[in-house]
Amino acid sequence: MSLSRRRFLTGLAASSLIMHTPLSATNPPTILVIGAGIAGLAAARSLSKQGLKVTLIEGRQRLGGRIHTSQVWPELPMDLGASWIHGQKQNPITELANAAQAKRIATSYDSAELYIDARLKQLGVQGTNEATLEKLVHKALKQAANLDTDISLQAAVDRVVNKPLSAAYQAQLNFYLNSTYEQEYSGASHELSAQTLDDNEEFDGADVLFPQGYAQIPNYLAQGLDLRLGQIVSKITYTNTGVTVKAQDQTYQADYVIITVPLGVLKRKTIQFNPPLPANKQAAIQRLGMGLLNKAYLRFDKVFWPKDIDWLEYLSPDAGHWAEWVSLAKIGAPVLLGFNAADRARELEAWNDQALIADATQALKAMFGNHIPQPVSTQITRWAQDPFAYGSYSFNAVGSTNNDRAALAKTTNGRLFWAGEATHSNYPGTVHGAYLSGTRAAKSLLAIL
Repeated sequence: MSLSRRRFLTGLAASSLIMHTPLSATNPPTILVIGAGIAGLAAARSLSKQGLKVTLIEGRQRLGGRIHTSQVWPELPMDLGASWIHGQKQNPITELANAAQAKRIATSYDSAELYIDARLKQLGVQGTNEATLEKLVHKALKQAANLDTDISLQAAVDRVVNKPLSAAYQAQLNFYLNSTYEQEYSGASHELSAQTLDDNEEFDGADVLFPQGYAQIPNYLAQGLDLRLGQIVSKITYTNTGVTVKAQDQTYQADYVIITVPLGVLKRKTIQFNPPLPANKQAAIQRLGMGLLNKAYLRFDKVFWPKDIDWLEYLSPDAGHWAEWVSLAKIGAPVLLGFNAADRARELEAWNDQALIADATQALKAMFGNHIPQPVSTQITRWAQDPFAYGSYSFNAVGSTNNDRAALAKTTNGRLFWAGEATHSNYPGTVHGAYLSGTRAAKSLLAIL
């Protein structure tokens, strides 16, 4: 614990009776939850089940946060944000999906087909060289773990390689780092911590998609809640006795507030806190990384790729260039979903739709031949430009640890409680982590009432 944090806590000692005195049934607490993503909905629902009155405010004109099911194609709902339950066994989202009677379809990383760019084939490339590269990266991370100072994943790999690489080997290494780490964690290899990037846990079981869209889960959780949309929060003032939240057209007074806005929003400081947040919480916000993983849905008249394959991988000389695709043929959709992560995703966000679609189509031609048809419709995400997210999900950047996530989750002044995927040490960057953080925040608040 930092000295500044100890001083902050010492200064609160006189207010402990106020914070922990139970409130009577005739004077129930007023509770405000900021953010109607999965964390905010989980917190509000947990408190409402205990008979408490909760108001949930959301800056968007929709609920769900980074769960966003597009209805642009009415017969084919497309998830622009979260898509999967990652590991369905004992996963709390599985229980919610069962309760919501939401249909699911499993996908498998083992169901994959590799397509190698012709330029690399000419260099003799016949595969990804995954086994060799896995050993190399494992060695690099093991050595980095013993360093006194954290370094990036890329720096750790460079230390082990320590020599110029052939164009073919460099392309394979770039593909491995992109598909294994950048697409998984949403951070670039030069941003990801070599020492703590993988300090999390997973649930067992298959990964499953929602053919009718992930929005079924937040819609289920929102039933019966007092939800106010279009309330963009600009200032939060907190004291020993309560909290004032200023939105653009209304001011809310509450005894307690649960804040679930994404890490990207906290980093941008679009919400002013008075007094400023504790130094260790500000430091945690600064150290943790907010990543980017964007999607491009390309819809065709018919399926021209293998219908029985889930993942289509493209090994190109260009790092991160449309390396990962998902086929939605198994849900009856003639749609390919292309991913872009980290640096590549940030680069493409600056492109217009026409240029981005042309680039994606060119990659598909390199994979399947010039005879393939043009997409008849597309949907593209730009999460870094979303003012209610400023990114996709958090990752452990160089110099950050799960202690930063714990600091981010810690209650402030006994009045501000925190939730969201970035605050969960075991399951960051996931819907289930966000959900569990919301129920945790609600439990923490209930403990002092």
